Amino acid sequence: MSVQPGWYVDPAEPTTRRWWDGEGWIGAPIPVDATPPDGPPPPEPEPAAEPPAPTSPAPPTAGRHPSAPAAPGTPPGTPGPPWTGQPTAGQPWTGQPGAGQPGHPWAGQPGSHGAGQPEGHGAGQPGGPPPGWPYPTWPGRPPEPRPHGVPLAGYGARLLARLIDFGVVFGLNAVVNGWFVWRYFEETAPYLREAVRRAMAGDSSRDGLPAIGEQAGGLQIAILVIATALWFAYEVPTMASGGQTLGKRLLRIRAVPVDADQPLGFGRATRRWSTMGMPTLLWFCCGFGLLLQFVDAVSALFDHPLRQALHDKRAQTVVVQVPRADHPDTPTDDTATDRTDPEPPGDTP
Repeated sequence: MSVQPGWYVDPAEPTTRRWWDGEGWIGAPIPVDATPPDGPPPPEPEPAAEPPAPTSPAPPTAGRHPSAPAAPGTPPGTPGPPWTGQPTAGQPWTGQPGAGQPGHPWAGQPGSHGAGQPEGHGAGQPGGPPPGWPYPTWPGRPPEPRPHGVPLAGYGARLLARLIDFGVVFGLNAVVNGWFVWRYFEETAPYLREAVRRAMAGDSSRDGLPAIGEQAGGLQIAILVIATALWFAYEVPTMASGGQTLGKRLLRIRAVPVDADQPLGFGRATRRWSTMGMPTLLWFCCGFGLLLQFVDAVSALFDHPLRQALHDKRAQTVVVQVPRADHPDTPTDDTATDRTDPEPPGDTP
């Protein structure tokens, strides 16, 4: 899918913006904090003709291409200027087979940002690689996105924060749900004891096993409903107001909407929680709900570049690191970090 023409942050130089014409970069870059003009940049004037080269003979230039033309007015036998991207003596050309390591990019190669030259539209065109050479892709890995000017949270921090939250919810269940859990085991204990005794004795028959209590089914449903309600009451209000649970606050990460750096709100926080929290009601279905929650938890590992889990995609949120300037326990001399990032919100083609 092609990217519409417009002014975008240059991925190779995040402190500048350039005009993308749908196929490549054109025009000179402008500072990223400057207001871009409407429409594409005006064409730049043609460069003035170079003055005639001196008439004194000069030694041959090492590595000059035999087909490189000399400057106008240069006497015969005088070496002309090197072409764009010409290697110095003894160095292989960028992209030359067997070069060993990448050299400096030629004009128009992704990663170069020469003012006034469009980045290459194909081999043989101005600003592109020489004829016959393949056009390269982005040099190295593309820059990671920084939603709202702050970096994304790491997978390890998100996992540890979630484990802390699970511990808190488990403690709440031990207090509120403890009696129901005890009654459930009382209803199922005779059956479980006899089944375990027969299994240890090598008896696989099920005849004559004690019946499970009539209240076991209702108690199981009550336990799951209470556990789901406690999780909802713990997570949704705090995420709606500040995007942080206790675990996220301790790990200095928070969830924010993709479209704006603002609180999630109750509706978005509910949608985000329900994708992972509601399957708790399906635990009694042979662990099907637990399987859904596991898939949701690991889905962020396979999402690029925003590292969104399924619950993030449903609510259109991302998890980012908390800038030090926003943390009350951080000394004031660190307040100049993170928030001063020059890259504003925006996409790159």
